[in-house]
Amino acid sequence: MSDRVFITGLAIDATIGVYDWERTIKQRLVLDLEMCFDISTAASTDDLVHALDYSAVSQRIISFVEASAYQLLEALAEQVARIVMDEFSVSGLMLRMNKPGAVPEAAGVGLVITRGDYPKGERSLG
Repeated sequence: MSDRVFITGLAIDATIGVYDWERTIKQRLVLDLEMCFDISTAASTDDLVHALDYSAVSQRIISFVEASAYQLLEALAEQVARIVMDEFSVSGLMLRMNKPGAVPEAAGVGLVITRGDYPKGERSLG
């Protein structure tokens, strides 16, 4: 499937990090998602019930990340991917999780994961 729905620049404040001081503050995370989802029924019916509701996806991720307290981005990213795939019938995804400010000399650090049917070797999130 080549249809993809995306969310970029989803900014969320979270408890994340391994150091004691990181456990006492909220840090900004910025997420980009690209989700494999067949949009053909939504396109032919013009009905949200058949679409991937990116607002609902965004709000679910925000709620989960804000309430979480992971040490590693890797663990948090894996859980976010599972939620999106399980709860929104997404067949595959690419998730970029950026932790700006973690390394003062860098604009951002983080990771990119792909799960499910996301095309291997493809990187369209930049």
